[in-house]
Amino acid sequence: MGAGHDHGGGAVKFEKPLWIALALTSCFLIVEVVGAFVSNSLALLSDAAHMGTDVIALAISLFAVRLGKRPADAKRTYGYARMEAIGALINGGLLFSVAGFVLWEALGRFLSPPPVASNAMLLVAAIGLVINLISMRLLKAGAGENLNMKGAYLEVWSDMLGSVGVIIGALVIRMTGWTVVDPIIAVLIGLWVLPRTWILLKQSSHILMQGVPDGLDLDAVRASLAEHPAVSEVHDLHAWALGSKDAVLTVHVVVGPGVTEPDRIRSELAELLHDRFDVEHATIQVESAHCGGHALHA
Repeated sequence: MGAGHDHGGGAVKFEKPLWIALALTSCFLIVEVVGAFVSNSLALLSDAAHMGTDVIALAISLFAVRLGKRPADAKRTYGYARMEAIGALINGGLLFSVAGFVLWEALGRFLSPPPVASNAMLLVAAIGLVINLISMRLLKAGAGENLNMKGAYLEVWSDMLGSVGVIIGALVIRMTGWTVVDPIIAVLIGLWVLPRTWILLKQSSHILMQGVPDGLDLDAVRASLAEHPAVSEVHDLHAWALGSKDAVLTVHVVVGPGVTEPDRIRSELAELLHDRFDVEHATIQVESAHCGGHALHA
């Protein structure tokens, strides 16, 4: 018996902020790419590359959000909730690739730093900072509730940090002429992004591999179910997540002899799972004997 059978994505309230952030970043991307080539700044080009991944990431997030709202059907009985993790995985892969490319390019510039037009670098980075701060404000609310939104927010956050770094680098170059600051800033941006991206990749991969949801202790779940006076054994306990917050659990419980109300037991156990562990989707099979030994299922 399931507790809460709506496996669809439900109404997603963060679609409008994603559209606005996508429009802002798309417009500025063109400006930043032109500015990077005019100023000959690797730091600005790395920031433009991150902005480019922002555009892709936000588009993927929007696609995942819209597709995730589609209801379950005969072929996808859980709906499209997994699009959240798929979108986050793609976004994380993009960020990881861009950060690696920037680190590689910076190596050559350390050996032979080229001239950098600091004024153009400063102007473009300042505009980028404003755009990133607006986008971060739009995406912040959803970042704590949705893994896909978290990936988009992390993209914009890394860009914001990149814009700050480029501004600092432009000011230092303008005052001292030390163009080696440009690749240094680019490397610092890449090193900041990589570990956070790795965490995002691990989280999304964990969901796609049907790992136990974060914060859910299966041993505690098993012990709580076994505490029910009618339950003599708990087995075949599995838990996974459809998205970052959609925990799903299945379990077989063996009841003692003489138990004649399996529906009541299922209801009580489902309520226990909801109240103690915040599990909305629970399928509980009640058995009169272990199903490995010719069980009679209630």
